[in-house]
Amino acid sequence: MIRQPVVAGLFYPSSASELKRQLASFVTTGENKKKAIAAILPHAGYIYSGDVAGEVISRIKIPELVVLVGPNHHGRGEPIAVTATDAWTTPLGEVPVAKDFRAHLLNEIPQLVLDDRPHEQEHSLEVLLPFLQYVQSQVNIVPVALKHLDLEESSEFGRLLARAVKNWHEPVLLVASSDMNHFLPAEENTQLDARAIDAMTRFDVPGLYRVVDECQISMCGVLPVVSVMEAAKTLGAQRCELVRYSHSGEKSGDNRRVVGYAGLLID
Repeated sequence: MIRQPVVAGLFYPSSASELKRQLASFVTTGENKKKAIAAILPHAGYIYSGDVAGEVISRIKIPELVVLVGPNHHGRGEPIAVTATDAWTTPLGEVPVAKDFRAHLLNEIPQLVLDDRPHEQEHSLEVLLPFLQYVQSQVNIVPVALKHLDLEESSEFGRLLARAVKNWHEPVLLVASSDMNHFLPAEENTQLDARAIDAMTRFDVPGLYRVVDECQISMCGVLPVVSVMEAAKTLGAQRCELVRYSHSGEKSGDNRRVVGYAGLLID
C-alpha cells in the first residue's frame, strides 16, 4: 500500500518542476554539510516556512534513513502510531518506508503501533518529504505520529527510540516536525516562541514541556520535539542550535495573527 499526497497543490506545488524550482530557492547544495543526530523543522506551507526548513536541511548531510516524528493534528488513531504503508509519494516520486527498521522499532518500543489513521490526512510529515528527496535521492523513511502524551510518556518514547537507533547498523537522522505559537499578534507571538526556543537551545527537555504548558504556547509539535530531543540527548548530542526563526507575518505582511517557525539542528 502506498500513501498518496494530501496537501500537494496546497502546502507545496503539485507540479514536479515547480516543486524543484521552489526547493532550489530554499536549499543550498555543496560539500559544506555535517552529520547531525536530529533536526527540528516547521511544516507550514512552503511560502511561509520553506526557507526555515531549507536552511536547516542545507546544513545537514542527510543519511539514507530518516525517522520523522510529527503531531497528530486530527486526533485519529493510536497515541504513538507508525505508518503501515510501503511507501509515501510526492510529486517527486515514491519514498520507500524502511520496513526493516520499522519492524525493529516495533520490537524495541512496546507503545508503538502500526496505524495509518493518524497519517491519512496529516500534513506535518508529508511537507518535509520533498526536502529530503531533493537532497538525498536514496532516502527511506519511518513516519511516526504522536498525540495525547505527557512529559514522561514523550520522554520514554524518545529514550526507547534512541536505544533502537543505537542498536541499528546504519546511520539514522531523527526529525521532529513542529510549528511554533499560532495566531497572536507578531510581537506577542515572538515573545512566547522565544521562551520555548530558549528551553530548546538550552537542551532542557522538561523545561520545554513545562514552558509550553504553563505559558499556553500553541506549539503543535511539542510532543515530537520533546521525544526527539530526549532521543538525541540519549544518543550523546551536546547542542541544540537555532538555525533560523521567522513568522508568517514576514511573508504575508499581516502581523495581526501570525504563526511562528523555528528550525533547529541537534548534534
